[in-house]
Amino acid sequence: MMDGSWFSFVEPAHATRGRVRYRYRCRPGAPRDAGRIEHAVAALAGVEAVRANTRACTLVVNFDPQRTTASALGAELAALAPPAVPAVTGKPHGFADGHRLGAVALAASTLVASRHLEEPLQAPVALATAIPLMGEALDDLIDKGITSHVLEALAVAISIGRRDFLAANTTSFLLALGEYMEHSIERRSDEMLKHLLQPATGEVWVERDGQEQQIEADELQMGDVVIAAAGTVIPIDGTVLGGEALVNEATMTGESVPVAKSRGARALSGTVVEEGRIRIYAERVGHNAAAARIADFVEQSLGAKSRTQLEAARLADRLVPMVFALATATWLASGDWRRVSATLQADYSCALKLSTPVAFKAAMYRAGKGGMLIKGASALEQLAEADTFVFDKTGTLTSGALQVTDSIAFDASYSSEDLVLLAASVEEHYFHPLALAVVEAARRIEPHHHFDHKAVEFIVAHGVASVIDGKRIVVGSRHFVEDDEGIDTAPHHEVIEELRRAGKTLLYIGFGGELLGVLALRDAVRANSAATVHRLRRLGAKRIVMLTGDHRERAAALASELGLDAFHAELLPHEKAGILQALAADGARIAFIGDGVNDAPALTGAHVGIAMHHGADLARLASDIVLLEDDIAHIADAKALANATRRLIDSNFKLTAGINTTILAAAALGLLSPVSASMLHNGSTIGILLRALAGAGLPRPAPERTLSLSS
Repeated sequence: MMDGSWFSFVEPAHATRGRVRYRYRCRPGAPRDAGRIEHAVAALAGVEAVRANTRACTLVVNFDPQRTTASALGAELAALAPPAVPAVTGKPHGFADGHRLGAVALAASTLVASRHLEEPLQAPVALATAIPLMGEALDDLIDKGITSHVLEALAVAISIGRRDFLAANTTSFLLALGEYMEHSIERRSDEMLKHLLQPATGEVWVERDGQEQQIEADELQMGDVVIAAAGTVIPIDGTVLGGEALVNEATMTGESVPVAKSRGARALSGTVVEEGRIRIYAERVGHNAAAARIADFVEQSLGAKSRTQLEAARLADRLVPMVFALATATWLASGDWRRVSATLQADYSCALKLSTPVAFKAAMYRAGKGGMLIKGASALEQLAEADTFVFDKTGTLTSGALQVTDSIAFDASYSSEDLVLLAASVEEHYFHPLALAVVEAARRIEPHHHFDHKAVEFIVAHGVASVIDGKRIVVGSRHFVEDDEGIDTAPHHEVIEELRRAGKTLLYIGFGGELLGVLALRDAVRANSAATVHRLRRLGAKRIVMLTGDHRERAAALASELGLDAFHAELLPHEKAGILQALAADGARIAFIGDGVNDAPALTGAHVGIAMHHGADLARLASDIVLLEDDIAHIADAKALANATRRLIDSNFKLTAGINTTILAAAALGLLSPVSASMLHNGSTIGILLRALAGAGLPRPAPERTLSLSS
């Protein structure tokens, strides 16, 4: 919990039986998004439905008068504390949906019954049915001026005034049904994203004071020893202290094959123990654990609004007075209140305001299922606009894992395989990336031969040394063998220079005071890097650039191989950010892709930052998009998805404008009755929202892919 209450003040602005509207102001640092406020208020005793307007800072609460009062609710709101971690349950939606469904049932009952009511009763019944709509319209008129709700209420009022009770009741029913379906569609788009998360565990087993006991998950503390057996969802991040288990990490790493865990292995929250039993030392618990941080990202993405969303909302607000002016002009020209009522039925507000965020959320859900975590609509929007893709080399275009490409022995009595096996015999005790690559190359050689040696000497930043068959063997850098060991490399200068110009890292092997040979290694280029670069060009990338701290020769070789537009080598971390600033100053819309801690400044400085699957925590936190699978092709997938999302939003906008303009024109000319205008308007709005929810035109992930979330 944060210290103090959520609101700096709460005061009632208007109250009727079972309904109250409050004005409020949030304290600095407290959550301000409507979803969290509504969730917290809906949980208060007696609350049936709640609607927060964060723009006007008002809160409309429907409550059960038998259980609470407006003053009691005000006191509870004043004392309400903000949550430490965003909630991801759907409870408040249940309250709100129930309230809206009740309004639909009431309006439907009135519509059916109105045909059989005596004439004196028809007006009060129609008016009573319209009271919720009138109340919402009055709130909007006070807080925001003329809105779509005001237009709708005015249309119903005109029908009642004309004693056209069938039109009034039908309109009330259609509006209630439309609002229920619109909010249901919007809620479903939220739920799609929330369902990406592994459900939170309830009770967990821990070991305290030598005894195993069961506690609630929210009681876990850092330092606890958690017991995870088959079928258990691991609730914390930590290190395995003992036991053995097969853990399904698909939700967190994308790895479909269960991973064996034993002492010393890392355990991630949200993963599932399939077989075995392990004891885990809890290092991150609660909202600091990986799954909770992913939940936070998702919750933030639900509340965040992109520039496109804000522009759509502003446009919708500007068009409302235009509809009102058209209705006024229609009355002045014709004096026909029926035409006026029909004209007021159609507006652009709901479809414009809701279809854009629903489309973004559908795309973000599609991304999650396809192996990409997108942290908000703005990230998708900026990726769609990106025309310059800047890659850090190591771990992105390349796998980050070195491979032995050449083994050249300068002594005819040793083969190239002998040279690798000889080097691996002493390097197998060392865990430097070069050593690991040599050992891995030796494992692939059959028959495998190990050279017996004396104790291995480690020389930091130079290499290793030992004794084989009474001769000193050294494996390391050129400086090590030449300057420290006095071994002459000049006779083999041409071979060495040719390998170096090819952009390869060289490992020198000295034996008995002579240069026995060299091993050449290179960071393996990902098999699909070139295809990804080519696909990005087709998707609108005008320039593709590589940045690296590596040597210029290696960078040039890779840039040529992949067909990049430019590269910058031998860079320090701050120099990468400087290059991005220079590109941005030239008008480039930059997507930067990196994976290391030193990439964080560049990730934050780009228009959109993309972190690789195995990236450092800092890089992943600084980025806008995180790849959840170790596949560089997902960068092009994300760009394709962003482009398709923009096309979907644009087409929904054109549909909204075209359909509603046609309805308005027909209504103003007297070609549509109020009921027909309402049916066409609400039906088209729901159709456009369903189209956005379904993600019409968005690329679909491969069927076999499952979601993978990572910390």
